[in-house]
Amino acid sequence: MRILLLGNIGQLGWELERTLATVGGVLAFNYPEIDLTQPYGLRDLVRKVEPRIIVNAAAYTAVDQAEREADVAHAINAVAPGIMAEAAREIGAALIHYSTDYVFDGMKGAPYVETDDPNPLGVYGSSKLAGERAIQAVGSAALILRTSWVYSLRRESFVTKVLEWGRRQAVLRIVDDQIGNPTWCRMLAEITAQLIAKAGPDPVGWIGDRRGLYHLAGSGHASRLEWAKEILTLDPKKSEQVVRELLPAKTGDFPTPARRPLFSALNCDLFNKTFGLRLPDWREALKLAMAGDGCV
Repeated sequence: MRILLLGNIGQLGWELERTLATVGGVLAFNYPEIDLTQPYGLRDLVRKVEPRIIVNAAAYTAVDQAEREADVAHAINAVAPGIMAEAAREIGAALIHYSTDYVFDGMKGAPYVETDDPNPLGVYGSSKLAGERAIQAVGSAALILRTSWVYSLRRESFVTKVLEWGRRQAVLRIVDDQIGNPTWCRMLAEITAQLIAKAGPDPVGWIGDRRGLYHLAGSGHASRLEWAKEILTLDPKKSEQVVRELLPAKTGDFPTPARRPLFSALNCDLFNKTFGLRLPDWREALKLAMAGDGCV
């Protein structure tokens, strides 16, 4: 099975390029090989490769910078996914696309389900929501997987930042009013490969029968502060830590150009029931990530 992977140098894309190789032949592209702001080049690539499945891990993810580069964020996160869906339909391929918990405003106070109304707070979330809707408007064989707080130990992430801060600062102040689902990118990549394996020889038909929007993130949810505590506890190089105190803070203590949703945890029951797959508890995933990938 030929798989076209877009965005292979990001934290999720790096893992996908390796895990998807277990279920098909992967042809991977990233900027500048393919410029997602250029729709004709994207269509041409899909037609040239003729994949059975397109996996789109490419996105404009600089949340604060997006406030200044709204046009670029919209082109990559909103327009390009719609073009991918159209191109996939034209050649008889399926599409798997990743979205974000930032499509919500965080005001619900409980984990979001797929039928909850989105209300993004910034350009990044708005552009990702527009991408979801562009794919849905095409009506092709596509899965849109909303995820949350994705991290890697091979790329800069909240986990690597906390580890770095813990080696430099005696006192850390971490927000306790932002709540989400920490999600290890390797397990997100592995469950994607399992999905494709389940699809079998007819991924278009199989995905077409189950097409739609699903939440897919680490099981359970935590605040940034709870997550940071677990990161420091599991640090295999704890002897290098200089941090002595971890203090709670509020999001308002750290002003940023883009507003963040406070409670954006995702309920993943629909995905679990539909596909018979689930990501493990975020603590167990973090333990595996810290033990397997080494730390900064």
